[in-house]
Amino acid sequence: MSPRSTPTRKATRSLSWLGFIVLVLIAVLTGGVLWGGASFIPKLALDLEGGTQIILEAQVSDSSDVSQEQLDQAVSIIRQRVNASGVTEAQVTTEGGRNIVVAIPGVADQETRDRVTSTAKLSFRPVLVAGEPSNEFVGEDGQATPYPSPGPTVPNEPTAEPTDGSDNSWITPKLQQEYQAFDCDAKRGEAADAPEDQPIIACETDGTVKYILGPVEVEGANISDASAGMGQTQTGATTGQWVVNLEFDSTGAKAFADVTSRLTGAESPKNQFAIVLDGEVISAPRSQAVIADGKAQISGNFTEDTSKALADQLKYGALPINFTELSSNQISATLGSAQLEIGLITGLIGLLLVVVYTLFQYRLLGFVTILSLVIAAALTYLVIAILGWREGYRLSLAGIAGLIVAIGFTVDSFIVYFERIRDELRDGRGLESAVEAGWKRAARTIYSAKGINLLAAVVLYVLAVGNVRGFAFTLGVTTLIDVLVVVIFTHPMLQLLAKTRFFSSGHPLSGLDPEALGAVYRGRAQFRSPVSAKRSKIASSSKEAQKRQTIAERKKAELASSGTAKKNDEKDS
Repeated sequence: MSPRSTPTRKATRSLSWLGFIVLVLIAVLTGGVLWGGASFIPKLALDLEGGTQIILEAQVSDSSDVSQEQLDQAVSIIRQRVNASGVTEAQVTTEGGRNIVVAIPGVADQETRDRVTSTAKLSFRPVLVAGEPSNEFVGEDGQATPYPSPGPTVPNEPTAEPTDGSDNSWITPKLQQEYQAFDCDAKRGEAADAPEDQPIIACETDGTVKYILGPVEVEGANISDASAGMGQTQTGATTGQWVVNLEFDSTGAKAFADVTSRLTGAESPKNQFAIVLDGEVISAPRSQAVIADGKAQISGNFTEDTSKALADQLKYGALPINFTELSSNQISATLGSAQLEIGLITGLIGLLLVVVYTLFQYRLLGFVTILSLVIAAALTYLVIAILGWREGYRLSLAGIAGLIVAIGFTVDSFIVYFERIRDELRDGRGLESAVEAGWKRAARTIYSAKGINLLAAVVLYVLAVGNVRGFAFTLGVTTLIDVLVVVIFTHPMLQLLAKTRFFSSGHPLSGLDPEALGAVYRGRAQFRSPVSAKRSKIASSSKEAQKRQTIAERKKAELASSGTAKKNDEKDS
């Protein structure tokens, strides 16, 4: 038979869970610092730390103007790419009607730079030839000699009209000689601007394979979704390898079904379908089955990071125009450390005022509020530091404002709870009973208020851009932490304190003094008889009791008073 659940056991269990959560967060952050490149100090955003500014210039082949619509679309895509890399609080703006300025907090690594500058021009082409990346042959002298480039007289017209993208008629004598002379290192990505209706020569991104590829048969714009995940067999078991899952729209699904119908069962390498990104082959999987539902999977030597990076590039599509990197500079913080100090001082002043108020209003019970704030602050600090490590979250001045505002919201919960307990004491309940009854009534109010706060934070985060999102994010995180602290720390602490003689006896310094609250309850479920007291103290208690009356109590008192006055009038008449 399991032991009966009591408030004390529930409180102990809740506090144990709180300790477990704190230890887990500390262990995760410490492990990240020791082995994962994390830091105990939260990362700061562009306005507080500075960062890297990259200016991209639009490139158009016919010297035509770049429309504002194209720039706005490019800004949106680049912002999505930057945020997808985990870097928040980045700024992406237009400049001069032709340039895009990308400001990234901190020092931008090469992966982030590639995400920003990549055109992500994706296409699917059938493989005609695949071979070694070498462009040399051993001559009669025994020396390795580069293949010569084809001369102007070498024929470049197909001997017969190609019937489909895999037809060998696409390989003209000139294309064959260009393939032999192609240097994968020197001409990397050269095929990015090649015509879509013509064959190209391209290499794997790691330079291990060289291809002749047929015309484009499926365009990257036909991809409706892309995601990274673990590969699965037909039975649903995981393969243990990272893959990129693709979904095509109706046009892409039909085209992909036609191509896989032709390639499936063909001889190698003509059963391969190359995925070309910015003129390089990122993968050339063999078609092993006809894919008629538009859901394909790219497999290869992917890691978790490379598969997610590729999925993000495919998902966010291609830029409407090409851009080249015009300049890249380190920029200083737009606000500086002085603004950060002012923000921190503001928070400390607010926290000090809250401490003074709670001690004045609730006496020693106010220390529960102070401890709750300390625990909430510790949890928030750990969560933000871990988010900065795993998700690249950076704390801006707007985010700090969200934390300061959250102090007031957190104290609201304690005030609601404590006042409910006091109301129950005025009704004559014992402290233990008042804590439980007060919690039942306060919890509904707290959950409703925090639910509204969280909803507002989510809406603000979704609809806003820039630093406002940082404010909404910290507001949402602190709201969740506030609820967690109230449930597994504040309420359990009140349950344990109700067992102590100091609080249960209603000591004047406990903040639960029945006399000061205007109740006749004297603690430990005992009710005292009215005793003589000083007139000033009686008047003070009466005023306090009147202030603490509920609306219903006040109306009842008014009715009772008016009834007494009416009886007196009748007697007088």
